[in-house]
Amino acid sequence: MRERSKGAALATGMACCLALSPLCGAQETGERESPWLLTPTASSDPKLGTRIGFFAGYIPRLDPGSTQSMIAAFGNYSDTDSYTFGLFGDLYFKADQHKVMFGAFGGKIRNEYDDFLGTGLTAKTEDDMEGLFGRYSYRVADNWYLGAQAVSTNYVIGADGTWEPILGLIGLTGFDSNALGLVAEFDSRDNVRNATRGRHFITHNFAYRESLGGDESFDTLQAEFVQMIPFGEQHVLAVQARGRWTHDAPLAGYSSLTLRGYTRGNYLAEHYSHIDVDARFHLRGRWGLTAFAGIGCLYSKVSDCGNSEDLYASAGGGISYLLKPDAGIVLRAEYAVGEQDNSAFLFSVGQPF
Repeated sequence: MRERSKGAALATGMACCLALSPLCGAQETGERESPWLLTPTASSDPKLGTRIGFFAGYIPRLDPGSTQSMIAAFGNYSDTDSYTFGLFGDLYFKADQHKVMFGAFGGKIRNEYDDFLGTGLTAKTEDDMEGLFGRYSYRVADNWYLGAQAVSTNYVIGADGTWEPILGLIGLTGFDSNALGLVAEFDSRDNVRNATRGRHFITHNFAYRESLGGDESFDTLQAEFVQMIPFGEQHVLAVQARGRWTHDAPLAGYSSLTLRGYTRGNYLAEHYSHIDVDARFHLRGRWGLTAFAGIGCLYSKVSDCGNSEDLYASAGGGISYLLKPDAGIVLRAEYAVGEQDNSAFLFSVGQPF
């Protein structure tokens, strides 16, 4: 079973560093980088409208042998009276023997659909969300990590008029969820945020259980493999294979199409897999060009991927700027095109994988 929302998914975004502020890092003089990052943001898309916000981070090195950590906050507000905010951390210490990730987020998103769930009818929905996430990993051998994780979310979907009872009937109403899971990871990349060589593999699960205080009991499994292939003069080809699979999940817990150019959550199915190729060309100094293409499948069984209606393609490109070389913080501004009139202008802080 797959739920669709057709029409263009046009998103425009931009972000600029406060060039006159020392918070933006060292200039091209060889001086030591500032551990602070402050980036105002502005964007426009059909789910949140036109919005402005910020991304602020602190990037320390917790000990001499460890990767630089990051603690960051973000927030934005749109002309549709939608808002999101959050705090997250990615910490490395004891010469990368230990890794900790955590996050907290919340927001209210008001949506307008011209073709809600493929019915051809318009609808307005309001999504309230909040959540907490934590993960700890320990290096058990060279490049290998094992760990555990937990998540707690509260997600409520409301709709106008006729759609309110219909959402209840099909199960697309959100839910409180609490889950625990395990993590296995292999990482030989030369830089965790802006790798030029090496490979990364991670698989992890979440066991959502009513016994943990949630509304539903179901399971999810995710896996991702990335290979970095350097070529030419400082160019990199990154190849990603990614999948998410569910068991006994409610509709609100289904897997979503995540290729660039599509609005996350507009296309859902029990399982999802994709292959994405990302080419990163070095131009001069900190500037670069990007080009990417991918294909994904939403399915209930693998044989569904032989049906063109279950396959989705994406392609695009843009420019990149290496804002903080030591920490590997990259800004990317790109245009992506999908199928069925889906397209997006994207701004992102960090490489996609």
